[in-house]
Amino acid sequence: MPINLSKGQKVDLTKGNPGLKSIMVGLGWDVNAFDSGFDFDLDAAAFLVGANGKCPTEKEFIFYGNLEHPSGAVKHMGDNLTGDGEGDDEQIHIDLSQIPANIERIAFTVTIYDADVRRQNFGQVSNSFIRIVDEVTGQEIVRYDLGEDFSIETAIVVGELYKYNGAWKFNAIGSGFEGGLAALCGHYGIEVA
Repeated sequence: MPINLSKGQKVDLTKGNPGLKSIMVGLGWDVNAFDSGFDFDLDAAAFLVGANGKCPTEKEFIFYGNLEHPSGAVKHMGDNLTGDGEGDDEQIHIDLSQIPANIERIAFTVTIYDADVRRQNFGQVSNSFIRIVDEVTGQEIVRYDLGEDFSIETAIVVGELYKYNGAWKFNAIGSGFEGGLAALCGHYGIEVA
């Protein structure tokens, strides 16, 4: 049985499961029934950040335009352009043993592509979730359902993996941003053109 988290809750991933090395982070969502004339294209991303809360370089920003970290520790499995269907809409694979020593946290985010032009926001999205699966056993370890707390936001920090006393933990954040991907990139120290 997975641990179901509420906003702000933290859970230990590796302390009670020292063999845990390879995990899959699945993110999913549904779009409320209405027609804006455009598909909703939501994008999951991972920001690998150091002690200062910033990405050391642009290579630590993993998204549809940069699918894999040079270390091999984080791999984005590709962009889902519509969010149709059941289950995970996008997946990010993490090898905990390969995460570089200077990385203390991995933040998982979801943004709405071209939100301003398409007049879309997270108030129009429902059933958003993040889940963590042990890739060896296939067992879902953690799940966080975000609920309907959003209105005008175009980007969300869903949750983050973080290292504490040598163990990896997960924090259910569920924090919204206006300004989409550019605002998130600025928050994590990535310059956008």
